[in-house]
Amino acid sequence: MGRLFGTDGVRGIANTFLSPELAFALGRVGAGIIARRLGTRPTVIVGRDTRLSGDMLEAAVVSGIASVGGHAVNIGVIPTPGVAFLVRDLKAHAGIIISASHNLMEYNGIKFISGDGFKLSDKEELDIEKCISFDERGMLCLNTYDDFPRPAGSDVGRVSYLQDAGERYIRHVKSTVNVTLEGLKAVVDCANGAASSYTPRLLKDLGAHVIAINDKPDGTNINARCGSTYPQVLAELVVEKGADLGLAHDGDADRLIAVDEKGNIVNGDHIMAICGLDLLRRGMLPHNTIVATVYSNLGLSKTFAREGGRVVITQNGDRYVLEEMRKLGVILGGEQSGHIIFLDHNTTGDGIITALALLSVIRRTGARLSELASWMEAYPQVLMNVRVRNKQALSSNFAVSQSIRRAETLLGKDGRMFVRSSGTEPLVRVLGEGPDESLVKAAVSEVAKVIREELG
Repeated sequence: MGRLFGTDGVRGIANTFLSPELAFALGRVGAGIIARRLGTRPTVIVGRDTRLSGDMLEAAVVSGIASVGGHAVNIGVIPTPGVAFLVRDLKAHAGIIISASHNLMEYNGIKFISGDGFKLSDKEELDIEKCISFDERGMLCLNTYDDFPRPAGSDVGRVSYLQDAGERYIRHVKSTVNVTLEGLKAVVDCANGAASSYTPRLLKDLGAHVIAINDKPDGTNINARCGSTYPQVLAELVVEKGADLGLAHDGDADRLIAVDEKGNIVNGDHIMAICGLDLLRRGMLPHNTIVATVYSNLGLSKTFAREGGRVVITQNGDRYVLEEMRKLGVILGGEQSGHIIFLDHNTTGDGIITALALLSVIRRTGARLSELASWMEAYPQVLMNVRVRNKQALSSNFAVSQSIRRAETLLGKDGRMFVRSSGTEPLVRVLGEGPDESLVKAAVSEVAKVIREELG
């Protein structure tokens, strides 16, 4: 089989590929490698989102950690960035997040956080993969991850529960802003996920009038036609209620998509433009630079260039954004999907910190969100997801390659075409962009049609 780790940890359908056995193996191997490297019993923070399979996988991961003598600190349901913060705050050796982010409830995932709060490097993930193998049927080999001690008696690892984990994270998030939200009316879509007990409360504490929706998770409704991947209902409600804006998270609250007072979607590119230009104009943006991905709109780069700033582009994935940010010494970067990193406040994308940063600009400037969003003029952009049987064949298929070249010719030098496989789903993503929306739609449709015929 291919790599175990994708762009955002290990992810799959819970209790099939992502089985309790695999979760146990990942907990055991991850903690075992830390123990071997540091020569000490590792302390590992374990948090999760609200999906039904979270309890099952949490129990397995925690058992794996304890089986090598590690100390698992269980913090329950909390946003992914909360785990990243608490690893640093508690000086733990690592963290594990059980979440499939924006995916539907049948999926789940396991992500590792190192002791400094950052995701593991490719090499560190490969070190874990080398200790876990599968047979020719893709079944986990149960005897391959046993190259670690199995202490007995009083040396067995232990599990503890941190009761004030959420309060610690909330205090940290509040410390990132110094504005009041008195008089502001916001609709918050919690995606029936980890933000449900956090964002509405935080905004109310800061004085806002909050209308919370999709804030009653039952284990099965996470991301179900709601949240940052489905903001249409939020947009309608913002207009209906006469709210100043809407805020939408995904299941683990590491993303934010906003809606202005007119019901227009304000995506991650626009949020980076608003927050980045605000910092740039106040002389608070290191190197006058932010980092974005190949999916970001061309308008973002042109907007920053116009004001003497620059946008550095990386391949898709927040891990690559973060690597470039650290290399360049900049504090703001992210993705169009709303996964935005404020590196001076947290070591991963944080949808709640992003929301407060955006609200701070609104308060500081006195402008409506629609006015702030107009700072960036977006190019027409069309994205189609094509479901396929064999996404691995994408790069070697001649007909697909030819269709992409024809599309690039059609779009010309002011446009672009970007095609890649999803890291977590059987999909090929086809993105086209350019000044002429009709040409972009035609180019994307043609490439998607060929991919469907060849690989679907």
